[in-house]
Amino acid sequence: MRLIDPAHPFYRPAWRRYLLTILPLAWAPVEWHAGNDLWAYLFAAIGGFLAWNLIVAWRPPDQEQADRPDTDQD
Repeated sequence: MRLIDPAHPFYRPAWRRYLLTILPLAWAPVEWHAGNDLWAYLFAAIGGFLAWNLIVAWRPPDQEQADRPDTDQD
């Protein structure tokens, strides 16, 4: 089971993917400055995870379907 499904239509607009990535990465320094190291690391890890899945490795769902081999062939 995947934690996040980048093929979901909600993530199609680029501004949503970037916003969802930037928010936890921007909050991590706030927590760090407040002295909450654990929360800072947690938000940085979430931001990094989202950056990888929604920006770096993201492909449009149409392209993802085209890259898959057709399993119905004999």
